[in-house]
Amino acid sequence: MRRLTRRLSIACAALALAVGFHGGAGAQETFTLRFNHVLGPDEPYHQGFLNWAERVEERTDGGLTIEVFHSAQLGVEEDIIEQIRQGANIGQNTDSARLGNYVPGIAVVNGPYFVESLEQAYALADSPTMQEWQSELADQHGLKVVCFDWVQGFRHFFTNKEIRTPEDLAGLRIRTPPAPIWQESVRALGAVPVALNFTDIYPGLQQRAVDGAELVYPNITSANLNEVLSHANETAHILLVNFQVVSAQWFDGLPEEFQTALVEECRAAGQETSATIQQAEEEAKAQLIEAGMTVVEDVDLEAFRKAGEKAYEALGLVEAKDKVQEEIGR
Repeated sequence: MRRLTRRLSIACAALALAVGFHGGAGAQETFTLRFNHVLGPDEPYHQGFLNWAERVEERTDGGLTIEVFHSAQLGVEEDIIEQIRQGANIGQNTDSARLGNYVPGIAVVNGPYFVESLEQAYALADSPTMQEWQSELADQHGLKVVCFDWVQGFRHFFTNKEIRTPEDLAGLRIRTPPAPIWQESVRALGAVPVALNFTDIYPGLQQRAVDGAELVYPNITSANLNEVLSHANETAHILLVNFQVVSAQWFDGLPEEFQTALVEECRAAGQETSATIQQAEEEAKAQLIEAGMTVVEDVDLEAFRKAGEKAYEALGLVEAKDKVQEEIGR
């Protein structure tokens, strides 16, 4: 009798476990996306990702949940992207520079002065060439772009000296993310690129491994980089468009209505966050000025635009750049 009771208990436990994993008859199967980004919890993007998660969970009645991890808690970006390619239920906020390691053409979005307004950035979604590149990322490299309506603002050079022309950057070691378009862009604009992860910028500046960085204003305040940098030089050389990527294999395993919810709410939250960032940029700039940072506004932008073309030439991306810009009416 005792053995029979034990067998029944094990059978019931196994049945309960099966129901928990597979939903059981009539129950909805649930999915979880663990979403990673390198920015701090005070960055506008983090709240934007939380909003995205909340709306997706509500729209799918809890069928799809997104767990958001800030400050690279799940790991560095390049490692996460490789896990995504293997089918892990992980997402990553990234940029076209890193995606260009798989599909070279898409890196143009990260090039100097490629787009210069939110409207131009949003128009990229309708570009046939951009759509082809996204299909190639998914079909050949396992990376599904959920959306890229997240515009982080204009990147400027932050240094410990005034920068007004490309010549002023000569010899300065400027931190860049580890991707070719980043490095060639910084080199074309006059500086020496040094690849560092975002979390290594502060100690890198302290130890003088680098002389500056090119970032957006809220990056500086959230990471307290004004403690080791004195000048904000408004080159506005890149309007940073961010891409939200997940595993193509994982995405294809979602119910169609979950896929739709994930994409549509990504776009909505991204555009709202992008608008918020415009205000956050001004607030961060004011905060930095109050803290003693010098802002250099009289920058020779035409000289920087002309210099930036060398980045596209160096990577053989001139034709790709011209084609996409034509498609978006740039």
